[in-house]
Amino acid sequence: MPSDAGRARPPSADDIAALAEAMLAALPSPFAELVAEIPVRVQDWPDDATLEDMGIEDPLDLTGLYRGVPVGQRESMAAPPAEPEMIFLYRLPILFEWCQRGCALEEVVLDVLTHEIGHHFGMDEEAARRLEGGSGEG
Repeated sequence: MPSDAGRARPPSADDIAALAEAMLAALPSPFAELVAEIPVRVQDWPDDATLEDMGIEDPLDLTGLYRGVPVGQRESMAAPPAEPEMIFLYRLPILFEWCQRGCALEEVVLDVLTHEIGHHFGMDEEAARRLEGGSGEG
């Protein structure tokens, strides 16, 4: 029976979550305090409702998503947000981008996470893309 010891396996959702958590923990103050309470959830794919809401046909085009009320918009709200904020990282689109870019997985995860943190701070898509170190989608 052949051994799997020398075979590489694709990074799991737990692997990507661990990278994201380490990156969040390494953020400098005051950014660390502003994102400390935002959970990061890693899923293989974005769900169909999310893709439809965003007008995205190919799920490989969405590597991450921030859901919540951006920091600057909270003061004008009459009531607390209906849903808790969260950052989603989509594993299979991230792995696809990783293969396309030919860089370290950490670089892709950092770009996606940085992009979504930009949305948390109220940045539009163009401004959030400028935060990224690479050319990834968010």
